[in-house]
This record gives sequence, structure tokens and C-alpha cells, in this order.
Amino acid sequence: MLFTLLGTGVWVGLALMGVAWVGMELFTSRPVGDAMLTTIWASSSSWTLTALPMFIWMGEILYRTRLSEDMFKGLSPWMAGLPGGLVHTNIVGCTLFGAASGSSAATLSTVGKMTIPELRRRNYPEPVVVGTLAGAATLGLMIPPSLTLIVYGVTVNTSRCCHVNALHIAGRGLSA
Repeated sequence: MLFTLLGTGVWVGLALMGVAWVGMELFTSRPVGDAMLTTIWASSSSWTLTALPMFIWMGEILYRTRLSEDMFKGLSPWMAGLPGGLVHTNIVGCTLFGAASGSSAATLSTVGKMTIPELRRRNYPEPVVVGTLAGAATLGLMIPPSLTLIVYGVTVNTSRCCHVNALHIAGRGLSA
């Protein structure tokens, strides 16, 4: 049933909910609607998850305003003395933006829009351009606040503040 739903173009989340609904109808005596609504509400009403829209909003503010461009232009003189200075600016910019937004995807798209044209204009090799962006954008997963670690903490029921903080400390230890 799952492959049929996915093959017909149904969104993954809705396909999984459909399979869960049918499975519960077939194998449990509990009212399916009640069980699914209770589970969905309990998992989505966590106080820890309130950080998610705030980080998305922060990334959107940085993307829509000139703050991200100003940050990048401000970093350029500091990295100019290093060999491949603009590439180092790319990495440091991704690190700072990842720390502010908590999202690797937002970091990649925002910093990439600013740096790829400039790096190409200066004839940097394409593998270097893409490699530094791809590698540096993943820093957003390990630098607190990390959206991925918050969602993971809530998913495995470590939603209390101290446990999510411990996940961030563990993420920092893995990145070192």
C-alpha cells in the first residue's frame, strides 16, 4: 500500500499516515481517529519544538534582509591574507550563518547565492566551490542551536532542556 501511494504521487507524510490508518484499522480495536489525533497532538505540542519556527524565522530574516550579505562582506577583509581567502570567507560565513539559523539547508542556499557567483568570477575551480559550500553548510547541524538535534531530542523523548543541551554537547564533541 505504501509503494502504491508513493507511486501515485501522494506526499510521503500522507502516505505514511494512510498506511498507519489502515494498519490500525486491521490490527487494533482502539478507535483509529482518536489514537492518531492524540499521538499527533502529543508529538507536535512539545515546548521544545517552539524553537523551530523561531530559527526558521531567523534564517528568513537573514535571507530577506541585507544582513547576511553585510556579514559576508565584513568577513572578507579578515580572510584576505589567507591563501584562497574567499574560500575561507565562505567557510566562516557558513559557520556563522549556521549558528544563527540552525539549518544547513538555509545556510547552503543563502551563503551559496552570495558566494558562488563571486567564486566563479574569480576562476575558482568548481569542485572547490561546491565542496567548501557543501562541507561548511553541514556545520549548522553540529553548532547549537541545531534544528536537527532539537527534532531528534523530541523524537526520542529527551525533550527536557538539559537533555537537548546534552545532545548539543555530544554533537560538538563529534565535530571536533
